Amino acid sequence: MGGGRGRRRPAPLGSLALLTDLYELTMAQGFWRAGRAADEAVFHLTFRSHPFGSGFTVACGLAPAVEYVEDFRFSDDDVRHLARLCDPHGGRLFDDAFLQALRDLVLEVDIDAVPEGTVVFPHEPLLRVRGPLLQCQLLETSLLTIVNFQTLIATKAARVRLAAGDDPILELGLRRAHGVDGGVAASRAAYVGGCTATSNVLAGRRYGIPVRGTHAHSWVMAFESELEAFEAWATAMPGSAVLLVDTYDSVGGVRRAIEVGHQLRAAGFELAGVRLDSGDLVALSRRVRRLLDDAGFAQTEIVASGDLDEHRIAASKRAGAQVNVWGVGTRLVTAYDEPALTGVYKLSAIRARGKAWRYPEKRSEQSEKRTMPGILQVLRYTRDGTFAGDAIVTEGEKAGKSIEVMSVGSPGRRLAVAGDGKPVRLLVPVVQGGRAAGPAESLTTVRGRVTAQIAALPEGCRHLRQPASYPVGVSPGVRALRSAR
Repeated sequence: MGGGRGRRRPAPLGSLALLTDLYELTMAQGFWRAGRAADEAVFHLTFRSHPFGSGFTVACGLAPAVEYVEDFRFSDDDVRHLARLCDPHGGRLFDDAFLQALRDLVLEVDIDAVPEGTVVFPHEPLLRVRGPLLQCQLLETSLLTIVNFQTLIATKAARVRLAAGDDPILELGLRRAHGVDGGVAASRAAYVGGCTATSNVLAGRRYGIPVRGTHAHSWVMAFESELEAFEAWATAMPGSAVLLVDTYDSVGGVRRAIEVGHQLRAAGFELAGVRLDSGDLVALSRRVRRLLDDAGFAQTEIVASGDLDEHRIAASKRAGAQVNVWGVGTRLVTAYDEPALTGVYKLSAIRARGKAWRYPEKRSEQSEKRTMPGILQVLRYTRDGTFAGDAIVTEGEKAGKSIEVMSVGSPGRRLAVAGDGKPVRLLVPVVQGGRAAGPAESLTTVRGRVTAQIAALPEGCRHLRQPASYPVGVSPGVRALRSAR
């Protein structure tokens, strides 16, 4: 391998301030040169439509986003790199005075956000970022990449959880994930959304997620016979022996697994499970269950894997599949059927220091791309323990037990949203003056919130196909800011 000598390895990541699009930095220099860097601004991170045809979306990625903001800085290496960048004519892209300002930058932003694990809906702010214009602008791309991806995967996982019911779900997707960072982030978000454990050992270490695994086909193929491979695995892992039985013939593999199960039992252990990775899952699992039960292994679990998602799991369960544990990989961690959330980050209020607020609004021939002006908040109304509807309001707007709003899903349609008590304000402080407003919640807390939030949705919103629409509308205060333009 002699060609490797002298090759320059990429620099270690270190500071992540350059995890951004170039135009965030060129805009920042533009604001700085125009004397607008310190203007007070408010941006909102929202999304335009539910992924996967879902009736809800699960907000995720907040803790990593807060960690990113707390650690935000431009290192000397970052600044030296920016100093080397040139425009198409060969001139320097950034001047020394601006680069010194970046080197000295300390974030002063405030961020309010919906707690991780909250169910959210299109056009509602997930984050509200307030602070100096230059600083808020620099955070756009990084906040979007963190929140968009993890929200997408957590939503997919929550749908898989709805399909699987109370059955355990193993997330097995690292080998098909979009790179190292994508794999770790996907494992975190999948656990938030409802997966029981992950095969990703690094994610397990970093986030305290339970780790589970079986063995590969290569284990079986490395031995002279399948029986020998199973016996060796049972010897190596007697307390958690799950045998992959489809390397040659699934039914034959189960029979050999039963033989090894008797050997384990004689040694004081039990055959934990058999794993099916191919074939007609419904018919095969039913036959395997009969074989195991007839042999006295009623407690041995059947684990299924192989291109599973919420739709295949739901269909298999309806058809009577005898599966105890579902292993979901590629179609979860890559968000296979819709690989991006339609998240955006838009300016909605700005003022020079000491001056009155101005509320800009992006307009478009496409109604879903129109933004909302104002410093926004989301009110959630609940009736008899079920979410009754949400109102997007201005931060200081008064609201009682009911409010009349204009539907965001059907422009021109008025909705009366009412609860049996005061509504909950979804956006809460998470960053104040560039520092976390409190300790990060545990993933156990966040997972519990997902479960409780989905249970509180109207039943129709939980349907995997053609879900009912949840009422979300824009308040009179926000409409007044629009009409004032």
